[in-house]
Amino acid sequence: MTTTPAQAPAKRSLPPLAMLAALIAGLGAILVVLLALFILPSLKSGPHDLPLGLVGDTGSIAQVQHSLGTTMPGAFIPQTYESADALAAAIKAQEVVGGLVVSDAGMEAMVASAGSTAISGTVTATATRLAAENGQALTVTDVVPLPAADPSGIGIGGLTFPLVFGGIVPVVAFKSAFGKSNTLRLTGIVLTSIASGVIVAAVLQFWFGSIVGAFWPVAVAMTLGIAAMALPLAGLQQVFGGKGFTIGAMAMMFLGNPLAGIATTGAWLPSGLGLFGQLLPPGATGTLVRSAAYFDWAGSTMAAITLGVWIVIGIVLTAIGIVREGRSKTA
Repeated sequence: MTTTPAQAPAKRSLPPLAMLAALIAGLGAILVVLLALFILPSLKSGPHDLPLGLVGDTGSIAQVQHSLGTTMPGAFIPQTYESADALAAAIKAQEVVGGLVVSDAGMEAMVASAGSTAISGTVTATATRLAAENGQALTVTDVVPLPAADPSGIGIGGLTFPLVFGGIVPVVAFKSAFGKSNTLRLTGIVLTSIASGVIVAAVLQFWFGSIVGAFWPVAVAMTLGIAAMALPLAGLQQVFGGKGFTIGAMAMMFLGNPLAGIATTGAWLPSGLGLFGQLLPPGATGTLVRSAAYFDWAGSTMAAITLGVWIVIGIVLTAIGIVREGRSKTA
């Protein structure tokens, strides 16, 4: 007597109307997530825990601190300096975002519009209100100004999309053109990163006027940023195939892009989101480029280390993928 194995029950597909409803609900949920990722960080952005320098006698500083704590609680972390020159040096070193100098002659607001126009505008507005409350005259000194050709800082503020584009597209292009040659593919990615850095710096300096005299520092910073995106994506593609690349690219687009804070700096974003964005290549690149362009590399250490770590991750992933590919061929 022979027995026939039991057949597995056929998978049931959803009725067309149920499938339609599920797809509409799923796409709606994705839209909500995208709105939250791209709009919520900006909506909740603002001054919080910004280091602000103060210069003046003990009584004046105490009064300013009280006023700041009352009118803008949590916005600033006051730090005292002995003189206006010391405060200016701290601003140039990106130790503080700006500062107030209080004296018998009035109040002076020191800002750095090159660091962030949003932050410098907030410091100026705060100083204006405090000076008016105390009946003092106010002067504003821009310690690190933006170039006259780009007074709003739009050039560097708009780097997010070119950066993400420059990190994603070369990986796809060289995989399609040289998929069987790891050497040509990686060489293409590295050379494209260098060329893109030079091109961006050239456009910013010679066309937009967004930087002055910082061509090579900006080119180096952009090169590192694009390589820090492209090499990890190439490594994910090498190890996990198209799915790995897709997940990595989506993370860069939908997390790294809105949380980069390039236009306003990460300090302007909600604290947790701003910190997370600085750990991803777009945010770290924005910080490094701004530091290279306007602050003579001051405040760039963590951003440079972050990009270096991402580059190393990309190299390690690529090496693992190449070794695994070689073993599969010889097996």
